[in-house]
Amino acid sequence: MVTIAVTGHMDLADDAVVPVRAALRDLLAGLRSDSLVGRSCLARGADTVFAEEVLALGGRLSAIIPSLDYRETVVHSADLAQFDALEDAAAEVVIMPYEHAGRAAYEAANHELLQGADQLVAIWDGSAPTGRGGGTADTVAAARALGLTVHVVWPSGSFRSGT
Repeated sequence: MVTIAVTGHMDLADDAVVPVRAALRDLLAGLRSDSLVGRSCLARGADTVFAEEVLALGGRLSAIIPSLDYRETVVHSADLAQFDALEDAAAEVVIMPYEHAGRAAYEAANHELLQGADQLVAIWDGSAPTGRGGGTADTVAAARALGLTVHVVWPSGSFRSGT
């Protein structure tokens, strides 16, 4: 069994999803052993694409939800059906003990995400930390500090919305 956590940008441009999905599918197919477990916070963008690909490959999904109010306050209305479907498909759902979404909840969720993971997939353009904590660059740094292998997925043609 191999357990792979994900971190990545929430603001993937629509045109970037196809190349990211294809690169991710190739990577996951090559990493999978007898069984694949993917760990994701189910945020829009990278986390969601990863979760869908884990399930498409027949893997098990472990969802880490940052706070009790995450679905109601963070998930956009356009993403609710997809979030709910992935949460329902997850073999395990861990809801962090934070009343409200925010920096502390995100940092704790990312810490939980990395616990028990063998590797990390970062759907990431390599940008520096924002200083807000709990972001992609912070999670990559934490994974590397734990000695986890980090696979950066950012194929040609990938970009974030607004860039």
